[in-house]
Amino acid sequence: MVEKVENGLFGEFGGSYVPEDLQTVLEGLAEAFETYKDDPEFQEEFRYYLKEYVGRDNPLTFAQNLTQKIGSAKIYLKREDLNHTGAHKINNAIGQILLAKRMGATRVIAETGAGQHGVATATACAMFNIPCTIYMGKHDTERQALNVFRMELLGATVVPVEAGQGRLKDAVDAALGDLIENYQTTFYLLGSAVGPHPYPTMVKHFQSIISEESKLQILEKEGKLPTAVVACVGGGSNAIGAFANYIEEENVRLIGVEPKEAASITEGVPAIIHGFKCLTLLDEYGEPAPTHSIAAGLDYPGIGPEHSFLKTNGRAEYVTITGDDALEAFKELSQVEGIIPALESSHAIAYTIKLAKKLTKDDVIIVNLSGRGDKDVDQVFQMEKL
Repeated sequence: MVEKVENGLFGEFGGSYVPEDLQTVLEGLAEAFETYKDDPEFQEEFRYYLKEYVGRDNPLTFAQNLTQKIGSAKIYLKREDLNHTGAHKINNAIGQILLAKRMGATRVIAETGAGQHGVATATACAMFNIPCTIYMGKHDTERQALNVFRMELLGATVVPVEAGQGRLKDAVDAALGDLIENYQTTFYLLGSAVGPHPYPTMVKHFQSIISEESKLQILEKEGKLPTAVVACVGGGSNAIGAFANYIEEENVRLIGVEPKEAASITEGVPAIIHGFKCLTLLDEYGEPAPTHSIAAGLDYPGIGPEHSFLKTNGRAEYVTITGDDALEAFKELSQVEGIIPALESSHAIAYTIKLAKKLTKDDVIIVNLSGRGDKDVDQVFQMEKL
């Protein structure tokens, strides 16, 4: 039996479309999240690990050289790349592992595309001594082999998923299958703002630290809110975290940047995928369409339900960038600022450069640098040799 739950909805998007047994598990998770998210003791522990383990607050860095080169709007980089493990994923991993601990889970599973969420989950599990299994598409294990080794070094078991395209969607399928079979002992630490309720709300809650910090930092540095906040979008966790505390600020533009080769929100239609409703790329048979991006973390045919809602109600803008443009931005930021961005983040950088040229020197852009590019250097090196 599959049933729809009338909560966790963002307009028509979100919800929970899962088998009855799994729905019972998700209801328990939602209840635990609601119980602990505002609990002073939980909050104190979460903030402790963000500071002492993740390394927050991270800087809001003025990209002076890039700004001068463009000669227009000021560009600031929210430095999630400086977090422990090198990306924003650790924020959510710490929040969820603390929840898993309170729920008595004896095993954690996760999915990963680029490997950053897998590394963050393996890191958190090592810290709290909980066995960890990571599902990763076989294709992604090959192009992100370094992250596979990092996960294994941290003690995780990495399971290559050969089904389908061997990409992120297939890893999510495998992780959900595992959860259905092992829900009594297993906590699914989902990495993006996707999936059935309560995952999109939960991930947003833990990632909203990004915009909580950047809002205070930009007011201190510029004395005003930014003209625009820009972030790359795959499933949507870094973007919803970067947007969260600006959604009610109507004068701040929110811009999500996705790969032209996997333009789920720009070209998608409402459909159910992985137990929730969102804008989804469908093939001629009405199934999730094959996708491809040079950035493994953006290679997903759907999008978080809140992003689907923000797109349809017009609060946020969503644009596409080609892999070639992202690759140029990868090199540009490296050479101009001495900061090597993740290929995912490079999509946001590429659009920010285009946007800045259209604005004035009085304008301010915050771009969320969601991760560092160490994991991508070998991939780009191999691409450059072709």
